[in-house]
Amino acid sequence: MNKILQKLSVGLIIISITSFISLQCTSPDNENHGFDLNQMDTTANPAQDFYQYSVGNWVKNNPIPDEYSYWGSFTILAEENYKVLKEILEKSANDKSAQKGSNVQKIGDFYATGMDSVMIEKLGIKPIEDDLKNIASINSIDNLISTIAWGHKLNGSPVFNIYADIDAKNSTQHIATLSQSGLGLPDRDYYTKTDKNSVETRAKYVEYVTKMFKLLGYTERDAKNNAKSVMNIETRLAKASMTRVERRDPNKTYNKMSLKEIKKLAPNLEWDNYFSDLGFGTPSYFNVEQPEFFKEVNKMVKQVPIKDWRVYLTWNFIDGVSTYLNSDFDNANFEFFGKYLRGSKVQSARWKRVMRTINRYLGEALGQLYVEKTFPPEAKQRASKIVDNLKAAMKNRIENLDWMSDVTKKQALHKLDAFGVKIGYPDKWKDYSTLEINRDSYIGNVLKGSMFAFKRNMEKLGKPIDKTEWGMTPQTVNAYYNPTRNEIVFPAAILQPPFFNQKADDAINYGAMGAVIGHEITHGFDDQGRKFDADGNLKDWWTKDDGERFEKRAQKIFDQFDSYYPIDSLHINGKLTAGENIADLGGLTVAYTAFKNTDQYKKNIKLDGFTPSQRFFFGWAQVWENNIRVQSLRLRIQTDPHSPGKYRVLGPLSNMPEFWNAFNVKPGDNMRMPEDKVVKIW
Repeated sequence: MNKILQKLSVGLIIISITSFISLQCTSPDNENHGFDLNQMDTTANPAQDFYQYSVGNWVKNNPIPDEYSYWGSFTILAEENYKVLKEILEKSANDKSAQKGSNVQKIGDFYATGMDSVMIEKLGIKPIEDDLKNIASINSIDNLISTIAWGHKLNGSPVFNIYADIDAKNSTQHIATLSQSGLGLPDRDYYTKTDKNSVETRAKYVEYVTKMFKLLGYTERDAKNNAKSVMNIETRLAKASMTRVERRDPNKTYNKMSLKEIKKLAPNLEWDNYFSDLGFGTPSYFNVEQPEFFKEVNKMVKQVPIKDWRVYLTWNFIDGVSTYLNSDFDNANFEFFGKYLRGSKVQSARWKRVMRTINRYLGEALGQLYVEKTFPPEAKQRASKIVDNLKAAMKNRIENLDWMSDVTKKQALHKLDAFGVKIGYPDKWKDYSTLEINRDSYIGNVLKGSMFAFKRNMEKLGKPIDKTEWGMTPQTVNAYYNPTRNEIVFPAAILQPPFFNQKADDAINYGAMGAVIGHEITHGFDDQGRKFDADGNLKDWWTKDDGERFEKRAQKIFDQFDSYYPIDSLHINGKLTAGENIADLGGLTVAYTAFKNTDQYKKNIKLDGFTPSQRFFFGWAQVWENNIRVQSLRLRIQTDPHSPGKYRVLGPLSNMPEFWNAFNVKPGDNMRMPEDKVVKIW
């Protein structure tokens, strides 16, 4: 995942392609008014299971396509966007008159090399043979440190990560950030847990590593020994790593140090040589997110034999590039990560995989062409109006909170007023002029794109923050809140049905896009976001009593989601998903407050037999209609800060009196939390 994107409070969902995704089965015509009644299961009782009642037939009638591990409103809209992007890519690849160095030329050449499977098969690992030889030549700690730096320049993450990030306590500046990394499995817990599934996953992973070394030409015996060495190193790194819950606390991951201090913390990493090899000068200060991790790495540098480091770095490199190589490597990667871990049955079409790669390295170049085709200026104006309405509703709710003092309210309102808002696409596009793309090889373009991305990021050090920069491309179906910028961002791709439907009634739009906007606004005041002030600095602006009252209320939502067991004995992690769960409840509450100002609500006119309030909640439910494979569900519960879609409907609505009134939900019904457990924050 993009290292900077990890720092954002991503507001909707993260799916395995890295990013985020898409729509559903309702067509945006006047016949269904933005909500298709056929997707409902009216045999269900909305007071007992509103998810089943509102979208149960959709779930029943929309099986997951073989290429996906998850299928729902996000992925369907993504598929619609893919059609537009494919047309752009094919046109660019066939444009013989494209000026050299232009975005069209780069996109076209990148796509052409990615689609030339014959050439990719013919080349095999030839384009990376020199890289593999470089790793194989490591014979000292000096060489080891140089090779780690080389891996980082490729935007990889061998052993640890380094990147330029906004300084959480001085948000006008960038700071060199050092963080834990180096694992092949999705999370450190995969290496430490002893349950049956974790043990099986580690065994499957060792098989995968062994297979990849055999593809590199190693004997069966050497490949197995290499896999063992990889697991030994990665297990040590994992045990020294923070858990995902620990990493959610920005105070724990902010540890500013001077160069002298990091040399003392981890002297064996030979920092002078490392930064010399990195080629960007030596920063004066660093944020070391996990000091204990670097203490362990410091020990490992000398304790782990050089021959094992060669094996590990070979693995880290080949695992990172395997999907861009010939089919043997690509298929082996899919067999483990796609089939085993996520449950997908077949690979996505090649053009989709290449498109996602281009999105990663030339995202805004492609996005510029995408916006020209899909996003008129008036769409930005309409979305801006809804954002203004939601901010006004949030202001009203803060002003009327009965648990917060006037002192803290004043600061909260100041932060809300300072929110930056970005809609559709950047005012200033990224400059790709120094990135050279040609038709020599696909993997060659990928590696050049990787190095360009790393260089572009690291060159921010010592420079002021560029407030025009976006953390997502316009063609991304998602939205986010960035705490260090104190801004909410809504890419063009999400401003489509079922999130925003210009033909639907206000109830559907406020229940969907309104709640999404409210969700992002609430991220500024969730258990993480509330720790940052109006300027984006990590600073406590709460009175002690108000902070304690917030934590007490937040604990209820931790407990609520801990009680949900989507699969076997595996429950949702209430603390890992806390920010998203708070934002869902807050977003819906704020959106409903804004919706009450519409004529539709005031006149209370039924549509398709349902009241405006009922349709508001249908709007939210259809955003989260989805089916997910059991493997992917298990992976998500263990690694994703977002709760599964079904529980993003059941959880927040069971805390809302507005929902209870709309569907006559009585005390004791499943869709109504007991009085002493009801969550009310924003």
